[in-house]
Amino acid sequence: MDDRKEMKRFAYEQLARIGKAMSSPTRLEILDLLRNGARTVECLAKAADLGVANVSRHLQVLRSAGLVASEKKGLYVTYHIADRCVCEFFMSMCKLAEARLAEFEKIVRQFSGTGKDMEPVDREGLMKRARNNEVTIIDVRPHEEYQAGHIPGALSVPVDEIERHLETLPKGRDVVAYCRGPYCLLATEAVNLLCSMGFQARRMKEGVNEWRACGMPVLSGDQPLETHQ
Repeated sequence: MDDRKEMKRFAYEQLARIGKAMSSPTRLEILDLLRNGARTVECLAKAADLGVANVSRHLQVLRSAGLVASEKKGLYVTYHIADRCVCEFFMSMCKLAEARLAEFEKIVRQFSGTGKDMEPVDREGLMKRARNNEVTIIDVRPHEEYQAGHIPGALSVPVDEIERHLETLPKGRDVVAYCRGPYCLLATEAVNLLCSMGFQARRMKEGVNEWRACGMPVLSGDQPLETHQ
C-alpha cells in the first residue's frame, strides 16, 4: 500500500510540474509565440517585448517541464514546441478558460470587438472561395511564421507591411485576415487599416494551430496553393 501511495504521489508531482510551468502569463505568451514557429531567444524577446535574460529564464522552466525543445544551428540556439501535444494542451486550456472563467470570456469578447468584422469560419467554404478568386486570404503574422505554416492559398502580408502590398489586393474582392489566433490583435489591426482604405476586410478568429487541429491542411514555405492541387 505504501508503495502505491508513493507512486501516486510521484505521478501527481509530475503533473504539477506541467502546471507550474504553465502558471506564468509570460511563459504562456512564449508558448503561444512558439506555436507559430521556432525562434531564437532574441526573436522571442523582441516579439514579447521582454529582456533576453528574462526570456531565457522562462525558457529553461518550459524546457525542464518538457514543453519546449531547442536546437543549435551555427551560433544560434532555436527554440520550438516540443511536440503537437503541447499545442493541443494549450488550446484545450484556452477552451476551458473561455467556458469556466467569466473574466476570460469577457476579454475574449473585447478582442473580437462587436463581431461585425469577424469572418464566420466555414473552412471548406473559405478554401473554395479562395480557389475561385472570390476572397483573398492574408496571413498578417511576420513572414517567418507564415513560412513555418500557413493556410493554403493565403498570402503573406505582415501587418507592418500592408501599405506596401496594397496594389496586390484587389478592392473588388473580400479580404479575410488571420494571425496567431483568438488572442492576437494583428488581424484586428490589419482589418481596421484595410477598411480605412476602402477594402471589404474581415478578421478570422482562428489561427493556423486551430485550423490544423480541425484536420485542415497547413502548408509551409512560400509555394502557392496551385502547386499542391
